[in-house]
Amino acid sequence: MNMMMASIIATIFFLIGGFQLNEKGIPLNNAYFYASKKECETMDKKPYFRQSGIAFTLIGIVFMLHSIELHLNTGWLMIVANVMLGIVIVYAIVSSVSLWKKRNL
Repeated sequence: MNMMMASIIATIFFLIGGFQLNEKGIPLNNAYFYASKKECETMDKKPYFRQSGIAFTLIGIVFMLHSIELHLNTGWLMIVANVMLGIVIVYAIVSSVSLWKKRNL
C-alpha cells in the first residue's frame, strides 16, 4: 500500500466516523443490521451511532499512522499503528458486549 492510498482510506474512515458521531444516515452496526424492522424503528440508535463513530475514527487513526510511517519510514510508527489496531479490536469487543448486556436487561 502506498502513502496516498493509506491517506485516502484514512480520510474515508474519518468521514464515516464523523457522520456516525453526528448521527447522520443509519448506524453502521451489526446490532442494527440484524434487528427486525420493528426493532429498528423502536430502538435507541444513539449508542450504536456512538460505537460505530468511535470505531471508524480509531481505524482512520490507524491508517493515518500507516500513511505517516510510509512517508517518514521511521519504523516505530508502525508499532504505534499496530498497538492502535489492538485498541480498536478491544474497544469493539468490549463496547459490543456492553451494548448487548444493556439491550438484554
